[in-house]
Amino acid sequence: MDNKESRPRLSGSRLENHKMFTKDEERVLVIGDNHHPFCLDGYLEFCYKTYLEYNCNRVIHIGDVVDNHYSSYHETSADGFGGGEELDRAVAALRPWKEAFPVVDVLTGNHDILIARKAQTSDIPSKWIKSYQDVLEVPDWTFQEELVIDDVMYIHGMGSKAHIKAVKNMMSTVQGHHHTECYTHWYVGKKQRVFGMQVGCGIDQSAYAMAYGRWFPKSAIACGVVLGGHTPINVMMDL
Repeated sequence: MDNKESRPRLSGSRLENHKMFTKDEERVLVIGDNHHPFCLDGYLEFCYKTYLEYNCNRVIHIGDVVDNHYSSYHETSADGFGGGEELDRAVAALRPWKEAFPVVDVLTGNHDILIARKAQTSDIPSKWIKSYQDVLEVPDWTFQEELVIDDVMYIHGMGSKAHIKAVKNMMSTVQGHHHTECYTHWYVGKKQRVFGMQVGCGIDQSAYAMAYGRWFPKSAIACGVVLGGHTPINVMMDL
């Protein structure tokens, strides 16, 4: 998107007719893994439209903003981009995202931290490593491992899936990481109810960097919305 005028717009009638979307509360858009520069075309427009549709006032990226395929600990493509080119392409791909969503909370994913891990493997002190904001040119995005809003835990999702973590911690949990998963499971007790939400992703499954998932089920292209900590909504992208 080149400018504000090119962003998707809604008529506003849905917002006017639903008090749920206009209450004075945190209304969080949750962007799924997009593994730049291997994000699916149209995913940004889909996320921005969802942001408007639910009158969101806060944005969380669930992690794996970048793929860092060239630096993977697993086998990489001999025909893929070199490290410099992949990073340049990722930074360029993030520019319209920064324009659409200037302020974002990012939950660092396993692909995001690959370079820092490689530095530790090479005995390079962390003081030598630039911040994510500097490298990716997103100065107003905040990168952290976990975040709690309205008693809902937001994490990237390594280790296990959202519904398992929700029950284990008895705390509503939103996460990504598992590209083929998009759901909300509720657990209701005598005094408390919690949900576990997987938000799907925004990857281009045909990209060479996603070849490791060729035998997996099809990726769930989606994002999430959480209204006031009480109403989780999975939103699937039309493909």
